[in-house]
Amino acid sequence: MKWRGFRSPPILNYNRIYHHRRRFHFTTFLRKVQPAPPRSFLGGAAAAGSNGSNSQSQGNSFLVPGATLATIFMLGALHARRLYDDNKIEEARSKGVELEFQPDVKARFLRLLPLRSISRLWGSVTGVELPVWLRPYVYRAWARAFHSNLEEAQLPLEEYASLREFFVRKLKEGSRPIDYDPYCLASPVDGTVLRFGELRGPGAMIDQVKGCTYSASSLLGANSYLPMIAAGDANEEENIGEENTTMKSATQKSWWRISLASPKVRDTESSSPLKGLFYCVIYLKPGDYHRIHSPGDWNILIRRHFTGNLFPVNERATRTIRSLYVENERVVLEGQWQEGYMAMAAVGATNIGSIELFIEPTLRTNNPQKKLLHSEPPEERLYEPEGKGVLLKKGDEVAAFNMGSTVVLVFQAPISQSSEFSFCVKRGERIRMGEALGRWSD
Repeated sequence: MKWRGFRSPPILNYNRIYHHRRRFHFTTFLRKVQPAPPRSFLGGAAAAGSNGSNSQSQGNSFLVPGATLATIFMLGALHARRLYDDNKIEEARSKGVELEFQPDVKARFLRLLPLRSISRLWGSVTGVELPVWLRPYVYRAWARAFHSNLEEAQLPLEEYASLREFFVRKLKEGSRPIDYDPYCLASPVDGTVLRFGELRGPGAMIDQVKGCTYSASSLLGANSYLPMIAAGDANEEENIGEENTTMKSATQKSWWRISLASPKVRDTESSSPLKGLFYCVIYLKPGDYHRIHSPGDWNILIRRHFTGNLFPVNERATRTIRSLYVENERVVLEGQWQEGYMAMAAVGATNIGSIELFIEPTLRTNNPQKKLLHSEPPEERLYEPEGKGVLLKKGDEVAAFNMGSTVVLVFQAPISQSSEFSFCVKRGERIRMGEALGRWSD
């Protein structure tokens, strides 16, 4: 009996392999998920091999168009759902009705899903390199679904190798003019202003939606330097501030000489005006510009990484999942700016577990974990404990989401009669990076 089916070994093109060894191609990814054809070592192996190669070539010819249609269908479904939710919210706002917190069954069902694993899978899919000819079609479909302005993209669409690169794309110079007024706090992101206000008294709470709040300290961390002293007479509060400063010295953290006065107390170290404590919550939609910039001249002293869930953070989720931002994975930056304390929390979400920190490229989020415990303390890093920290100017890049998510700002600002901070935005208003969030006078 003669053995057939033995063919000469293929000649490898080593130059091509070397050139593409670090790239993960879209067609390679699709071929890997295909079931391997059955092999035969008997007389019919050659015929089966030829038929298998023909069927494989025919299958490959349908894979790319099929994947394209599936992507477009997914974008269309997401777009239809977003339009429905947006219309419902706009109708309620036009009637002057504020939607209240109402937990539902879907929120409970989300807790049963492996959202972290799903997000990592989605991250792998978005990292697949697309064929050059396919890229403009996919990116334009995404732009139509989520109202992205492709004219602002810094590079031609063909140069974004994957959806992930397209998500975190830079913009053309001048697309986001920054308000450099020294008495202005700029928006760090493009997005929708969900909530803003002043935090007062001990245990200050941030509004998630009507009927649902969470504490600023739970968002930023128990070891946060957040000014949280109850309002009282100035002498009593100055004594409390001195006691807290002494405690911080005992724990070798006296290098951060930030005022611990309450939002209604005069700074004990200088003759600066009274300081208030404010917050602002900005939601980034999937079609928004995804990079985070510094809202002012800022000295970042510490970073905290909280592991947690990756629930959605859209407006529906904020009305159905209690303490949503506290439960989700997030990266918190704390430091000082010209008016005192400032913190910024970048909150992750479903399919957005990856938060890239430009000032710390080695940070990795949404890591696989054997057991997820919310009671675990956050992982912290001090940036130069001598007190220098990481110095950023207004408008400098800080981080990026791989899709849309939420940023929460907590900061001190003047509240004296001669120099009172006030927000320049309204709830539900769209804002772009670099535009003024609030102002005060000299």
